[in-house]
Amino acid sequence: MQNTQNLFQAVIVLAVTSLLMLALPVIAALVWKKRTRPSLTPLFLGAAGFLLFARVLELGVHMVCIVMDNPVSRVILSSTPLYVLYGALMAGIFEECGRYVFLRFTMKKHRNPRDYVMYGIGHGGIEVFVILTGIVSYLVIAVLLMLQGPEATEKMLDPTGAGNLGPTLETAAGFGPMMGLLSIVERLLAMSAHVSLTLVVAYGLDTGRTRLYLPLAILAHALLDLLPAMYQRGAVSMLLCEGWVLLWAVLLAVWAVRLYKKLNTSPANS
Repeated sequence: MQNTQNLFQAVIVLAVTSLLMLALPVIAALVWKKRTRPSLTPLFLGAAGFLLFARVLELGVHMVCIVMDNPVSRVILSSTPLYVLYGALMAGIFEECGRYVFLRFTMKKHRNPRDYVMYGIGHGGIEVFVILTGIVSYLVIAVLLMLQGPEATEKMLDPTGAGNLGPTLETAAGFGPMMGLLSIVERLLAMSAHVSLTLVVAYGLDTGRTRLYLPLAILAHALLDLLPAMYQRGAVSMLLCEGWVLLWAVLLAVWAVRLYKKLNTSPANS
């Protein structure tokens, strides 16, 4: 009976988490639109930039260096330091270079700070939707388990039983309030970081200092992803990982606010 109650709780938490995560980018875009009246074009350009560079090009490299069985993947997967370094650097290089390419070549008519923020919301917002597909899949699994009936559910959730579920299904069945809260906070921090990094890259582009600010953005992104990559290897706890992301999201936000003010007072935007 306890397992069945936990499953019911998981369904509720997963449903609420899905709705809140869905609302995050929508609310952010609407609030910023109402406050500063930017164009909506950068929102969609930001989403396109993430999909092209992070979900197509970067994933293509991951297929060769991580997923496929070859000498390179075997070396990377056999070493936690190499895996962490590879993961953090690839995310920084692909996403920040992609940000630069899109800001330079597709945002020529939207060269102002408020549009840069909207671009960052689009970049971070579409990532929320990508991550959300995993949460929704857990929700579907949890609902399907409930439809099996109490007796079948208890049997499948019994860790000592022959019908015990695999890790993915167990995660769905045990998705609690803390996991839901951490998922929402993580995405909120990630969106904030994407907006901040967009302003860093944009500042370098607008001031002609891309050679300095683009590498800084790549380094900052890599440092942000450092502990999440370590968490994937089981090297650090989730609490430490989330604390690290919070620290860097705050530092990047402080930096980005200063850059935003400088961009607003520049002759090109006055």
